[in-house]
Amino acid sequence: MISLALLLGGMTVVALVALLLPLLHAWRAAPERRQFDRAVYRAQLDELDRDVARGVIGPAEVQTARLEIERRLLTADAAPATSAGARPGARPGRLGSSRALAIASALIVAGGAGLMYLQIGAPGVPDVPFAERHESAPPAQAAAHAEMADAAATLAARLKTDPNNAQGWLLYARTEASLGHWNISADAYSHAIALGQTEAPVLAGFGEMQVLAADGIVGPPARKAFEAALQRDAKNEIARYYVALAEAQAGESRQAIDIWLGVAADLEEDSPMREAIGRRIADAATAAGIAAPPLPKGRTAAAPQAGAGGPSQDQMAAAETMPPAERDKMVRGMVAQLAARLANAPDDLDGWMRLGRAYAVLGDNDKAMDAYDHALKLKPGDLDIQLQEVESLLENRKPDDAIPARVVTLLKQIQSVAPDRVEVLWYLGVVAARSGQREEARQDWQKLLPLLPPDGEDHKMVAQALQTLDKP
Repeated sequence: MISLALLLGGMTVVALVALLLPLLHAWRAAPERRQFDRAVYRAQLDELDRDVARGVIGPAEVQTARLEIERRLLTADAAPATSAGARPGARPGRLGSSRALAIASALIVAGGAGLMYLQIGAPGVPDVPFAERHESAPPAQAAAHAEMADAAATLAARLKTDPNNAQGWLLYARTEASLGHWNISADAYSHAIALGQTEAPVLAGFGEMQVLAADGIVGPPARKAFEAALQRDAKNEIARYYVALAEAQAGESRQAIDIWLGVAADLEEDSPMREAIGRRIADAATAAGIAAPPLPKGRTAAAPQAGAGGPSQDQMAAAETMPPAERDKMVRGMVAQLAARLANAPDDLDGWMRLGRAYAVLGDNDKAMDAYDHALKLKPGDLDIQLQEVESLLENRKPDDAIPARVVTLLKQIQSVAPDRVEVLWYLGVVAARSGQREEARQDWQKLLPLLPPDGEDHKMVAQALQTLDKP
């Protein structure tokens, strides 16, 4: 009993040291999220190599597992650098108070644990044999997987009633990919592409799902998708990586090595994906009977962008599938996060422009105008900023809605500098028409019409707007 008590006491001391040691030091800047991702994926690759060495995993499973880990590494490397947030440095008096807090916490935890053990502890009860224990997924991981599966099921049901929703198919494809359902994801990607989603990342994702579904084999349809992606973006890392893999599988090791070397050069120097590419190059060099060339130096890591954090395309696509109340809550949360970050980044012009537009979309015109005012202070007299503010404040307004006085003021200011600017003439006509001043609107749009290409859509739209002025 005494030896057990000593053992438990020692374990308590070790745990307390680990938990309370940070209180004795000044806080540091938090690392980037993708640094954690990279460390996890690097460990997974190392564990996979150990499984291969022990012979506990077959060749087909190795290929698929390695590709999946490398896919996640490429995705992490392609993500923009964002800081997890800087913690404040130590201030006078912080260190002393932290030490006091550490000592008090140690006494409370250790004493409380001892008293609790004396009350409810049972050292004589035997442990559960290892063979009778059942492993289970961590609760957080299982909950996240279940939530993602529910989201996929919801998307699938909605797409049955709205099969022409290209963004919905794209979000469904990415959701099923995160669940490891490669065939379902590939089919969803094909629907999105057929509906016009032909950007390089979409085409590369479509090809990648086909490769993973084929246990790592880059077949002709997948390669065609990668080549189509490269036609739109010659630097797409995922497409280049898999084209190199296709070359290696076709016996063209030297071509594969050249492509992989280019991908490695475009990755950040500290990217663990460079190590994975190095292993691929070594295998291809062995197959070709040549010495593996050294990896070129990678690029320098980009600095985190101040003020980044507005809604991404994926987040906006996800919002479109939500009920209105949930969508509004999600968007407002992201906008609040952007505003909080910009409070510490007063010189981020693009960030303030995004914030102004976001507030305008939410209908918070006062906050939108404040954000645009801040942007104009960073770039005084910029007509594009003023015009974007006009566009944001007029967007989604009903015909009976009053025109904000700020819009009229901005348009008059811009007109005094650029009287023939087509956007100004159009919006002045819109403001006049909505205010019931048809003749003034007619003058603005008649002045605008000759400035537009006669065979263009804008010319047609203005001509139709003039026709509406003649209707009672």
